[in-house]
Amino acid sequence: MNAAGSGRQLGAKLAKAAGILRQDGPRGLAQRLTRVAYDRLDAASLDEPLLYDDIADSTRLDLAVPEQRPSHSQPMTVGWVTVPPRAGSGGHTTLFRMVEAVEKAGHRCVLFLYDRYGGDLREQERVIRGWWPDIRAEVRDASAGITGVDACVASSWDTAHVLARRGTAPMRRAYFIQDFEPYFYPRGSLYSLAEDTYRFGFRNIALGEMVARALRSELGLAPDVTEFGCDTSVYRPLEDGERTGVVLYARPNVPRRGYWLARLALQRFHEHHPEVPIHFYGTEVKNLPFPAVQHGRLTPAELNELYNSSIAGLAMSFTNISLVAEEMLAAGTVPVVNDSVHSRADLVNEHVAWAAPTPLGIAAALSAVVTRPDGDTAAKAAAASVRQFGWTRAQADVLRVLEDEVYGS
Repeated sequence: MNAAGSGRQLGAKLAKAAGILRQDGPRGLAQRLTRVAYDRLDAASLDEPLLYDDIADSTRLDLAVPEQRPSHSQPMTVGWVTVPPRAGSGGHTTLFRMVEAVEKAGHRCVLFLYDRYGGDLREQERVIRGWWPDIRAEVRDASAGITGVDACVASSWDTAHVLARRGTAPMRRAYFIQDFEPYFYPRGSLYSLAEDTYRFGFRNIALGEMVARALRSELGLAPDVTEFGCDTSVYRPLEDGERTGVVLYARPNVPRRGYWLARLALQRFHEHHPEVPIHFYGTEVKNLPFPAVQHGRLTPAELNELYNSSIAGLAMSFTNISLVAEEMLAAGTVPVVNDSVHSRADLVNEHVAWAAPTPLGIAAALSAVVTRPDGDTAAKAAAASVRQFGWTRAQADVLRVLEDEVYGS
């Protein structure tokens, strides 16, 4: 290209940038420039959760199992493969409840953390000890190999690949499946790699009927199935106080949590109910088109206090049901949930406000809850409807499966 052509091209780009600046402001222009850099630098590859050598293939797996089973009098050593947790992570909290149950039964546990970016293991362990202090398990780096265990449990599709590739010594292998994770992605590479993990030959333990049905219908598998729980020792009604607001667990970067849809619905809700406070927790979100109180990351006890001050909450999920819905119920907050066959599979409760998954549908459901004349009665009934066995059934099921795998029937 000659100098004149280059000049015209530069002029066109500057004119376009000026137009974006006028229309969307400096922030909008910065976002566009960031997107261009993202594409040119292939930053999307940073979202690939596995290194090349950690990708397994069900058509080539031949994993060793022990030739003999130990005596029932000998405690098991059980490994659990997971990614390093964020503070307060819900999925890790559920997994660590299972670890705790196995430890309380007299067995030894080891956490194998997989971090494709090679983070600081000591810092990752510090997060675990701080947020889940009841876990006694040793913490190791999965990249150094998964060895020295009688059985090992994968906790997500990427860790299933890691277990298949780095856990090749003789052991029993299981898979604690909290969601049908191919649904996290469009049909494509990540979908296929996630789906393939269910063919690895591990003993599949499905958390809830939604996951179990997907494994049966999509892959023809017959998993062990356990059920959801709710920690009613934490999530419960507090002494009578005024409920005034609505609350959202904000996860903008997790598509299945429906953040954009929830934000659109809250914008419409606020237009009709400007007097009702809106609370966000989880990710702190800026530049909202309506006022909202940002709480950031909360401990379970702090979250229960927030629920107890709220009339309703959005519990959005487009795959397996979110734990948030039943935790809200337990605290007397009416959850508004996007209506879907997946959500209804494991949340059977007459106090849930099911909503058409559209901005107006969700806003209307919120409006119906906050304008109920019997709000106090509804809150008490919601809290009383929650099952009181906590996570004990799931813990007992997981322990039974692992002992069956290691010791035999």
